[in-house]
Amino acid sequence: MALATPTPTPLRHLLAAHHPEPAAGATPSQLAQPPRAFPPHRLRSTTFAAAPSSRPSAVTRAAARAAGGGRPTVLVTEKLGAAGLELLRAFANVDCAYELTAEELRAKVSLVDALVVRSATRVTREVFEAARGRLRVVGRAGVGIDNVDLQAATEAGCLVVNAPTANTVAAAEHAVALLAAMARNVAQADASLKSGKWQRSKYVGVSLVGKTIAIMGFGKVGSEVARRAKGLGMDVIAHDPYAPVDRARAIGVDLVSFDDAISTADFISLHMPLTPSTTKLFNDETFAKMTKGVRIINVARGGVVDEEALLRALDNGTVAQAALDVFFEEPPPKDSKLVHHENVTVTPHLGASTTEAQEGVALEIAEAVIGALRGELAATAVNAPMVSAEVLAELSPYVILAEKLGRLAVQLVAGGSGIKAVKVVYSSARDPDDLDTRILRAMVTKGIVEPISSAFVNMVNADYVAKQRGLRIIEERILLDGSPEVPINSIQVQLANVESKFAGALSDDGDIRVEGKVKDGTPHLTLVGPFSVDVSLEGNLILCRQVDQPGIIGKVGSILGTMNLNVNFMSVGRIAPGKQAIMAIGIDEEPEKEALKLIGETPSVQEFVFLKL
Repeated sequence: MALATPTPTPLRHLLAAHHPEPAAGATPSQLAQPPRAFPPHRLRSTTFAAAPSSRPSAVTRAAARAAGGGRPTVLVTEKLGAAGLELLRAFANVDCAYELTAEELRAKVSLVDALVVRSATRVTREVFEAARGRLRVVGRAGVGIDNVDLQAATEAGCLVVNAPTANTVAAAEHAVALLAAMARNVAQADASLKSGKWQRSKYVGVSLVGKTIAIMGFGKVGSEVARRAKGLGMDVIAHDPYAPVDRARAIGVDLVSFDDAISTADFISLHMPLTPSTTKLFNDETFAKMTKGVRIINVARGGVVDEEALLRALDNGTVAQAALDVFFEEPPPKDSKLVHHENVTVTPHLGASTTEAQEGVALEIAEAVIGALRGELAATAVNAPMVSAEVLAELSPYVILAEKLGRLAVQLVAGGSGIKAVKVVYSSARDPDDLDTRILRAMVTKGIVEPISSAFVNMVNADYVAKQRGLRIIEERILLDGSPEVPINSIQVQLANVESKFAGALSDDGDIRVEGKVKDGTPHLTLVGPFSVDVSLEGNLILCRQVDQPGIIGKVGSILGTMNLNVNFMSVGRIAPGKQAIMAIGIDEEPEKEALKLIGETPSVQEFVFLKL
């Protein structure tokens, strides 16, 4: 068994918002019932709220400089709605300079306090370096932030905000427009008639009333599409691993499993974010499970569909028609077989392209930029202001530990369960005033939310994101005797009132419970449910619950070795000799399904779970 040497994570990577690898199999949805109270902790403890920091944020310093030197300056590099520009001009000096070259942008950025862009302007590391510390806010007028280097922004102490809500209705309306146009062959019939043909019998469509539509992703846009589909007389089902059941039921929508949704629907409308777990989610295997003749609408992200697989499904009749507003590559190649397929209706990413949506986006981003320049922490922030080097240096390994414990906990939740209450317990000899846990609370939230959503979570927006998703984060301090030199002895994450896909992770009180410590600068998992373990939190993790008897470790290790999977750590915790035990195995690569199948079939292994870290 090879032991890997831990590599410390660079400090600059700890606070940048990003999309980490998703939790394999993590599918919790929020339930309507209130969370039950956590039982009192056995050790003496105090429950507290993290004290606000006395250190000024980067945006606060920017606002102070602006106040001292007059009005701030905002550079707008792409067309913005008049209402947004008017709002900005009431607060700042606004310079509208469109179609700048990269060199021209770098020359201008050192003269401004805020930059407002859409999707065409690339705000690279070189742009932040050229700003020489003056640029305090970048506003992205829209949802996607692929054109902004978030890591460079964070390192420069520059806040990045976006406008994620204003185009919701526009996107939903476009989905419904494509739905109807596809069902009635509007685009094809229009092209045929304009070419001089009259082909009524060729373009007979299908009715929508009484048909089942599956909404894949029941967020803001998906729920609006569902409302409109209900109005058209359609039966609506939805799949979303994080959607509140009560909100779906309120508009007459049943939340179902992924396989049930795609196998029973006549129409499938995609509204899911593009994450590592959803990339090419609709592939040959997925299409094979669908009802023959299904029709697909995509106004979400092109990358969620394997376009070659969709083309094959169209050619063999599995998919009767598709209506696409987004593509893996935009614009798609001119010779794209998918774009030119006679059963495909296409539009050039028009989901948010209405006059009203553009004005709404302009107002939303203007308000966010102005708030940031005033020193307010924007709810739509997608990165974090810089944290002092001293605090970050001390807490950096605990930041990693907190996020990974959250990530582990959410992957242990069984599908259909809902997370409403999260308890974070810190064991420390430090006085509460000497330990600000806001960043740790934020990282637990990040670990729980990001793997199963498209949200960016950081110290700026963690509490807002938790509130929006109905998560109640409770923090508790266990005061320890000893030297306060070490800031934290352990962090424990508890999820109450949920079902677990791994029964061994349940405590005596019925909560999912994981605990970790920092050892020699490296985060370690030290407790799973009632079982003590000791495994480094790097790579991936397999947890096995088995009867404590000779030979189990060797059998499981042999399976992994045969599959050429390197084991970097292994630890076994047991209740008593010959009783229940948990084996925690750290592995570098993700195992094939066959390896996991063989582990599950090993005698005396009662259950197992694979977890991505």
